[in-house]
Amino acid sequence: MHYRNGREAKLGDTVVKLRDKYNQDGTVTTGRVVAFGVLYDAVPSNDYCNGTIAPVLNDQGACLCDMLHVDDLAAILKEHGLDKRPEGK
Repeated sequence: MHYRNGREAKLGDTVVKLRDKYNQDGTVTTGRVVAFGVLYDAVPSNDYCNGTIAPVLNDQGACLCDMLHVDDLAAILKEHGLDKRPEGK
């Protein structure tokens, strides 16, 4: 099991889920963060349609210097070529 960037996936990893957003004007925004949590229930040897994400509860503090806006994270992913889903096997 491997993530989009090739890193080995393990149960219990903290993950973000990405999905394309289809805009009203017909354009597509790739690499949008749609979920954040802990990976569980994944089966080895499958990188597609595999696993479930347990949502992570919000910790009580909100220090803005420790955060990124999801649009900025999407831009970083695009900059590194990780905004698009890999071709199927």
